[in-house]
Amino acid sequence: QVQLVESGGGLVPAGGSLRLSCAASGRTFSNYAMGWFRQAPGKERECVAAISWRGKSTYYADSVKGRFTISRHNTNNTVYLQMNSLKPEDTAVYYCAADRDGLISRYSDDYNYWGQGTQVTVSS
Repeated sequence: QVQLVESGGGLVPAGGSLRLSCAASGRTFSNYAMGWFRQAPGKERECVAAISWRGKSTYYADSVKGRFTISRHNTNNTVYLQMNSLKPEDTAVYYCAADRDGLISRYSDDYNYWGQGTQVTVSS
């Protein structure tokens, strides 16, 4: 069992930066692949970034490539999403998710555990 708690969301002007954190409980965190998803009102949930269990493989949605960076620190059971050059279209609730298989995935069905989400609002 893994519990995930996101933090770091907020209101930021366009062009600004935020760093989201996801703190995970459980001894086997290092075995899980991790993903960051977002869902804007009226839109489907989408994966913006994912990282394999050892951190050697990453995935980024085209819309965030070059602006967002996912990283993980297995020693402190935390995964991060550094978001730079934020745009109003990045506004959404951002969720952290864990995949027991440890393999990188952009599909929400592959993830077993989810956090409650943190709101990110980018003003124009």
